[in-house]
Amino acid sequence: MADTGKDIERPLGQKLQPKRRTSRGISGTTLAAAVAVLGVIGISGAIAFREKPFRKPEEVAVSTPKVVAAAPAAPTPAPVAAPVAAAPPTSTPMKSSGPQIIHVQTEEGDGPPKAAIVIRDPSTLGQNLKVAHIPDKALIEASDTGPLPMRGADGRRPFDVYARPWSGARGARVAIVIGGLAVSQTGTQAAIAKLPAEVTLAFAPQGNSIGRWMQAARQCGHEIIMQVPLEPFDYPNVNPGRNTLTVAASPDENLKSLHWALSRTTNYTGVMNYMGARFSADAAAMGPFMAELGKRGLAYIDDGSSSRSVAPDLALKDGVPFVAGDTAIDAVQDRGEILKKLDSLEATARAKGTAVGIGSAFDLTVDTVTSWIAEAKKRGIEIVPISAVAIDPQKG
Repeated sequence: MADTGKDIERPLGQKLQPKRRTSRGISGTTLAAAVAVLGVIGISGAIAFREKPFRKPEEVAVSTPKVVAAAPAAPTPAPVAAPVAAAPPTSTPMKSSGPQIIHVQTEEGDGPPKAAIVIRDPSTLGQNLKVAHIPDKALIEASDTGPLPMRGADGRRPFDVYARPWSGARGARVAIVIGGLAVSQTGTQAAIAKLPAEVTLAFAPQGNSIGRWMQAARQCGHEIIMQVPLEPFDYPNVNPGRNTLTVAASPDENLKSLHWALSRTTNYTGVMNYMGARFSADAAAMGPFMAELGKRGLAYIDDGSSSRSVAPDLALKDGVPFVAGDTAIDAVQDRGEILKKLDSLEATARAKGTAVGIGSAFDLTVDTVTSWIAEAKKRGIEIVPISAVAIDPQKG
């Protein structure tokens, strides 16, 4: 039966419209919020899965997260970012020759973040340790006895190219040189394997398989130098070995002996005397020797055994990077005595900034130095290669 009450109320000539059901769908406000949330999730995922930029050993990029403030009730137009070229990098200097923090503005997109900090270490100018055993052909002169080190046509020196990188910090620094490598095969292998990479290794030219040991030492991170036999007092009763440079020999004869020693291997930063108290005190004999080192871009390390050496003045004159040893650490083969010498090096480094110790590749020396270095590092001492403490006239 029809609802007559409603029919009575219906206007004449019109049909009664059915009531509309209330919609329970998604409102515009709710939809907008959902889209915003999905957008944030998408951006976060893109950032999380984006490939990280390649980092070089001497250059570390540290991302600076972008802080997004909450949008105000009445948002204002965002300022237009200036082009990258219009905003040069700014640096925050630390110490005069220490690391530099450089703030860089970069493009947005697939590359690094828009804001980044690049930390550059000015001391990391040496050869990449991954290829440190490979000679630089531009720094080699062929000779009858083997490859001789030389300055490159662009002025690069073996002293710079084969130097081990270090921190560049100005704290207390100790350089330790262990000589006599390649004389004993087992001793050489133990020294290369045990000694920390920061220790500089010196090769005796009379040794065997020097090329192979050079490669092993460089691949382990060691900076290396060559030892050159120089005439001591009481020569030849006290004899440094084959092809010793002597005061009585002519400059040409001494240079021939020097070239023999220099050609025994490659990839070294300089030379160190083996004995030589008489030779190093004679300016006429040392003059051509030091001039040749300057010509070839090599450093001279004086083991400090003779107070009469004229090497410091000649090195300055000929532009040769120069280092003088402070003490022989293992003149007495006793662990306690070696530790005393090493502790004195630490005291010198704290007082003067740097200290240089010279030792030989005896098993006791190698083991004592290795354990001492581990403790010295905990006390804030930095162990550096010999090139890091050289006085370089070319840079001074």
